[in-house]
Amino acid sequence: MKDQLISKFKHRRTDSFLSRQYAHKYAFVGIGQHSLGNLYPVLHYLQVPLKWIVVTSPERAKAIESKFQGVKATANLDDVLSDPEVSAVFVAAATKAHFEIGKRVIQAGKWLFVEKPPCSNIDELRLLAAGGKTAVGLQKRYAPATALLKRRIQKDRPSSYTMHYRTGAYPEGDALLDLFIHPLDLAAHLFGKGNLKALSRSAGTIHLMLDHEGVSGMLELSTDYAWSSASEDLTVVCRRGVYRMRQMEQLSFEPRQKNFMGVPLEKVLPLRHETLQLLSRNNFTPTLPNNQVYSQGFYNEIEAFVEAVEGRKATILTHPEDLLPTYELIEALRK
Repeated sequence: MKDQLISKFKHRRTDSFLSRQYAHKYAFVGIGQHSLGNLYPVLHYLQVPLKWIVVTSPERAKAIESKFQGVKATANLDDVLSDPEVSAVFVAAATKAHFEIGKRVIQAGKWLFVEKPPCSNIDELRLLAAGGKTAVGLQKRYAPATALLKRRIQKDRPSSYTMHYRTGAYPEGDALLDLFIHPLDLAAHLFGKGNLKALSRSAGTIHLMLDHEGVSGMLELSTDYAWSSASEDLTVVCRRGVYRMRQMEQLSFEPRQKNFMGVPLEKVLPLRHETLQLLSRNNFTPTLPNNQVYSQGFYNEIEAFVEAVEGRKATILTHPEDLLPTYELIEALRK
């Protein structure tokens, strides 16, 4: 009986995956390290019908067609935009080109998935928002740890948080738009619109204080560390205790210790100290939920976008209008 139930569950799960097929055709602009490591594997796993790949030169297009069987490659974006079979386009090209390419995709009447940063300022963001059928690749909003933390703090009122986002030097681009957009957007997603209260800069580090209508935040955004030990940590203080999230991989909760007439009982009594592990990526079992592409949110963001294109029920968390609070923070830090 037990074996039958287990077998039935496994078959149902497999049949559910196999039955999910896609009717629309898709295109992809770009084939850099990020897209090859994080986006293409998800498209392949979901078996999204990729018809076109757009690259920078005809020579590279020939190499693409020999590598990706059944996919057309071109150095001319117009080949994709004029193809009536293509319903949606993924854009993960050079960051400075995202807005112009995205604008052309929208003007062609196609769905747009554009990697971060989608544009350089609020005016451009509003233009992308006016197109309607657009999602931005800020995957941390889709990470399982983020989703769980957001549900928990909606019930357990937060009062403050601290966030550390530390990487190595970033000479090849704009750290504020290319890197720091992640922690700023995560703060806006979890706590709402943030107002800049204090700011200090030193070399490659920004320290700032934000106020989210009663929730205060302290953030360290830095490229003064090392890429080999890059880290992102978030601590949220709530009414019932403290949440700690580490790099989208772990989420724990430490219940608040009891007080008596303002005196912390843990100082006078041998109370049990406990930390609840709410979520942790299991490195032992190589299943999809334990893959970093999943735990970091790439899988869920692409799946939601494709499901929306196919006309199915889906929740896109990164419409351009959702990013207005993030870009307001970025522009405040520019001043």
